[in-house]
Amino acid sequence: MARRPLSLQARSLLAAGVVLVAFLGLAGVALDQAIYRTLLKSLHDRLQSYAYGYLATSEVSRSGRWTPPEVSPDSRLDSPESGLYASVVGPIEVDGARFSSWRSQSAYAITDIPQFDETLKPGAERFTDAPVGGASGKVYIYSYGFSWEKERGPVLLTIHVAESAANFEAQRNVFRRSLVFTFGGLVIGLLLLLLGVLRWILQPARRIAVELGRVERGDQERLSTDYPLELRRLSGSINDFIDSERNSLKRYRNTLSDLAHSLKTPLAVIRSQLETGGEGKEFRWTVLEQIGRMDQIVAYQLSRAATSGHSTFAAPVLIEPHAEEIVSGLEKVYSAKNILCEFDIDPRAQFYGEEGDLLELLGNLLENAFKWASHHVLLTARVIPGAPGARRNGLVFMVEDDGPGIPEDKVEHLLQRGVRGDERVQGHGIGLAIVQDLLRAYHGNLTVSRSENLGGAAFTVRFAPG
Repeated sequence: MARRPLSLQARSLLAAGVVLVAFLGLAGVALDQAIYRTLLKSLHDRLQSYAYGYLATSEVSRSGRWTPPEVSPDSRLDSPESGLYASVVGPIEVDGARFSSWRSQSAYAITDIPQFDETLKPGAERFTDAPVGGASGKVYIYSYGFSWEKERGPVLLTIHVAESAANFEAQRNVFRRSLVFTFGGLVIGLLLLLLGVLRWILQPARRIAVELGRVERGDQERLSTDYPLELRRLSGSINDFIDSERNSLKRYRNTLSDLAHSLKTPLAVIRSQLETGGEGKEFRWTVLEQIGRMDQIVAYQLSRAATSGHSTFAAPVLIEPHAEEIVSGLEKVYSAKNILCEFDIDPRAQFYGEEGDLLELLGNLLENAFKWASHHVLLTARVIPGAPGARRNGLVFMVEDDGPGIPEDKVEHLLQRGVRGDERVQGHGIGLAIVQDLLRAYHGNLTVSRSENLGGAAFTVRFAPG
């Protein structure tokens, strides 16, 4: 079973959720590292302050022995296994007794604190930015070597202050939990807010889908136009497409109806002849006449049905190559007249519609010009630039000939179906009618005037920019 594709809202929410989680995750890692470095610097400064506190409150005797202070810099240093430890390495004197090292009361029972018995050169400082230790627990250690000048020479001492890593990790874990809860709530809140924003943004698109359903059911004629600017063109194009489909269906129905109605008369004549027992030459000519009439009717209705009408999404069709194709055929048909057909066509000139409709337009107009011209036909095509934001440019083309032309007072009459300018000239009189049907379908217009260049008729077709 094919998997149902995600909706735009679900896709947007999923994409935004992934980006948001990734961004906040990276931000959380960066903040965690920043707070880690901050806590580590704070630990360094705190242990350094304890070391300086010992130096500030202790004394060195005349004999060069260091005497620990009576009051420790922090009360935890006086409590066994409190997590804060100190030691001094060097000549030590406590209550008259001499030692090589000294430890705070908190460190008496702990024997595996690393580096507590090491010595550093005067002025040397060392801080372990990663916890070290053994079975009794890991610690961070700050060490500082210093000298005390006395009469007998300098007294070299090294002080070590260590704090349990558990205290440090506890502070870091508190921050991490706070960070997780804060960022987790922030993600949920932002996703809910984004969901609301997406629903509001996509509401016009959902309304288009609902209205399309109503149009399909026949509850609504077309889409409304009160949409945001970005969707207004889409709704307009859909409305144009709906109108085009309805017009096409209406045209096909009308064509079938007209064809059936038009064929009734010649069929009735033939049937009457058969029922009356007609025979001989007269019967034969009557049947042939009615068959010719039926052929004319079918040709006309088929040409009319071929009018596909305005297509919103049609690809542009170039004018010049199709005009050359049509003229090449007409020159063979009217070779006896030796007509010269010239082009003045903008290479950018394009027809937005079906190729067959363009061939019908140009074919009927050029054939009419070849039929009435004496020696010369001119086809001109120009682009009508559209306004900024228009979907397509407009088009105007003109077919001129050097024939007798059409009097102004007879233009409307000659454009009617079945009317010919001269009954002696072969034709059905429906070519210009087909042109007008096509122009109505494409929202174009036809103007008939006298040619200023050649003196005969000039047929101008214009399509406005859309």
